[in-house]
Amino acid sequence: MSPAGAQAVPIASAAAGLRAVPPPGALAGDADDALMGRVAAGDGLAWRDIMDRHASAILGHAWYMLGDRAEAEDVVQETFVRLMAKARAWQSGGAKLRTWLYRVAINLCIDRRRARRTVPLDGIPEMPDPASDEGLRSRDIDRTRSVRRALAELPDRQRVALTLVHFEGLSNIEAAAALEVSVDALESLLARGRRTLRESLAADKDDLLGEA
Repeated sequence: MSPAGAQAVPIASAAAGLRAVPPPGALAGDADDALMGRVAAGDGLAWRDIMDRHASAILGHAWYMLGDRAEAEDVVQETFVRLMAKARAWQSGGAKLRTWLYRVAINLCIDRRRARRTVPLDGIPEMPDPASDEGLRSRDIDRTRSVRRALAELPDRQRVALTLVHFEGLSNIEAAAALEVSVDALESLLARGRRTLRESLAADKDDLLGEA
């Protein structure tokens, strides 16, 4: 099962004691800030909505960064426990919730990577394989392995920048906010990361990430 399709990690301990609220789907159209206001007021369905919206994306990012499902789940758990602790102080109109969650998860992942020094490359999840023909699929699998090995060797912030923008679809503005850098600094990280990947993948003639 790929990170993108992973189920959200339950945060039972953080949600304990929240009161019952309206039927499922009642909050589907609410903005994240509105949901956070409801969470602060003890609305259990709002917390579940936030988890449904964001937990699987954070899990996917952490899994890709760490290469280990159990560690990624721990990161999601800690990220949302921190969010629950911040609920009453959450200010509408401030940082986007998704950006805040990525920022916390990124820092937790970097701390874990630094603590263990290396990432088990064989454990990094495969990127999606769009090919249907067996011959193309085999070639794409080899290319994917080369790409993820090259990504794993990048400095943490370059790897995070490339992952957020190219594999998770965040805009440069969103990725810069998550990394707490300027857009210019984010673009510099992307350019350096792409350049290093091209050098590492010189044998692969396909330009995977666009122009530097």
